[in-house]
Amino acid sequence: MKKRNKPVIPGFELSMGITISILSLVVLIPLASLVVYTAKLSFKDIIETITRARVLASFYTSFVCAFAAAVINGIMGTILAWVLVKYDFPGKRLMDGMIELPFALPTAVAGIALTSLTSDFGIVGSFFAGFGIKIAYTRIGITVAMIFVGIPFVVRSVQPVLEKMDNSYSEAAGVLGAKKTTIFWKVIFPELKPAIFAGTGLAFGRCLGEYGSVVFIAGNKPYYTEITPLVIMSKLQEFDYSSATAIALVMLAVSFFILFLNSMIQQRNARILRGGNA
Repeated sequence: MKKRNKPVIPGFELSMGITISILSLVVLIPLASLVVYTAKLSFKDIIETITRARVLASFYTSFVCAFAAAVINGIMGTILAWVLVKYDFPGKRLMDGMIELPFALPTAVAGIALTSLTSDFGIVGSFFAGFGIKIAYTRIGITVAMIFVGIPFVVRSVQPVLEKMDNSYSEAAGVLGAKKTTIFWKVIFPELKPAIFAGTGLAFGRCLGEYGSVVFIAGNKPYYTEITPLVIMSKLQEFDYSSATAIALVMLAVSFFILFLNSMIQQRNARILRGGNA
């Protein structure tokens, strides 16, 4: 009879049980409650709820601003990670630590601070007001707040990849006469691309569901600057839980789709880097 090998780390059954229990309490039960409350509505009522003019306008504002913020975060976060890894300058450690500020700062405090800075009487807002550009209480302000809360995801995703990147390939390409732009796009960027997509996808998910820092700077004008999380909160305050969960399910479905798409892109890029088929 073949002897069964004992696991290197004991207590697997207990650890797995605790993990599943925590996962159920934190993730599965709240998600299941969304489905349960939404199921109280008929399919016709669900469609009617999520296609109301005010709800559709909030979807548009949330998705467009979150997408714009994610794209900007992808570009700015990559540049910032490159600077922090490739260059030495005074205050580098301070700047690196400040990347974590959106995580540590309460979202309400961040929203109030951003509103004060970008209002027509603020330091930043008064400057742009001279050019006729209004930031606070517009979709531009919403995008700015989303950029603030989302950029750490990109920086912290790209930074470790840059730190561990083997420079021998880029040096060899330079010796063979390749231009710096060619080296970046053909040698460096393919290795960074999975991390950039991962960070950008996480930033999009965070921006899409952000409430605290956005609600102050948005102005919450229906059909213009009202975000979907605020509509959900309004439904909850009216004790209309079924409508709130129906709207939330749409946001959840889009977030899951973005994360799934992001995962597929990363797997494809990983196969390409390993020399497999695209």
